[in-house]
Amino acid sequence: MKPTLFIMFVAFAVYGAETDVITSVRAKADFELTADPEAPHWKGVPGVFSVRAKADFELTADPEAPHWKGVPGVFSNRNARGEPVPGHSLEVRSRWTPNYLYFLYICPYQELYLKPDPVTSAETHKLWEWDVAEVFVGADFDDIRHYREFQVSPQGEWIDLDIHSHRLNADDNRKWDSGFQVKARIDRDKKIWYGEMKIPIAGIDRRPPRPGNEMRINFYRLQGPPPDRKQIAWRPTGRYSHHVPEAFGRLILGE
Repeated sequence: MKPTLFIMFVAFAVYGAETDVITSVRAKADFELTADPEAPHWKGVPGVFSVRAKADFELTADPEAPHWKGVPGVFSNRNARGEPVPGHSLEVRSRWTPNYLYFLYICPYQELYLKPDPVTSAETHKLWEWDVAEVFVGADFDDIRHYREFQVSPQGEWIDLDIHSHRLNADDNRKWDSGFQVKARIDRDKKIWYGEMKIPIAGIDRRPPRPGNEMRINFYRLQGPPPDRKQIAWRPTGRYSHHVPEAFGRLILGE
C-alpha cells in the first residue's frame, strides 16, 4: 500500500494576522479534527516567521532591496480593539542573523503627523505622540510582563524602552539602551513611509540565537494628528492600550 499524505488546516478569524504565506508546522502524530484553535495540536502555532539572512546588512528602508524582496510579512488594518480602520494598514517583515533581529515596516498614510525639528542622534522621549511604528518583543516566558519596546518614526527618530507592564513610565524604563539602529524613508508620491530596525538579539534574548527559538511579540502603528489619530495593531489587545502582553503573538526564528 502506498503511503498517504494528509495535510490538515484549521480556519479561524485572527484579526490583523493575514500573512503572505502559510507555513505548515510538522505534528508529532495524526490527530482527530476539532475545529478548535485552542486544541493542543493547534495552540501555540506561531504567527510570525523571521527569515534567516545569510549575513548582516545595512539598513535601506527599501522593500525592494535584495534582503527584503520576496520576504513574507504580516498585515493588519485593525486597531487594538480589533475594529477595522478603513484606509489605514501596517505590513511588517522580519529577518534575523546570529547577531541581529531586523524589522521592516510598510506604512501607507493619508496625512503625516511629524514632530518639528527631529533629532536622530539621540532617542526622542514621547515619540509615540507622533507618527510611529512600534514592536514590543520579549523572550521571558516566565514573566511575560517584562519585554522591550522599540519605535521608529518616518523621520528616523527612535526610542527603546525596557518595559515592565505593571509599572509603566518608571524612570528606569528609559535608562536602558539596546544599541539598536533605525532608518526611515518617506515616499511622498506613493504616500507610504518605510521604517527599518536592526536590533541586537542579545538585548532581547539570553539564549544563543538558533532556528526554532520563539519570542512573544506584537506590532503597532500610530498615525495622523488628533483628534482623528489612528491606531493599528497586529494582535488585538481588547483595549486601547498596547501594553497587554497576554495578547501578544509569537515570533519564531526560521531557517
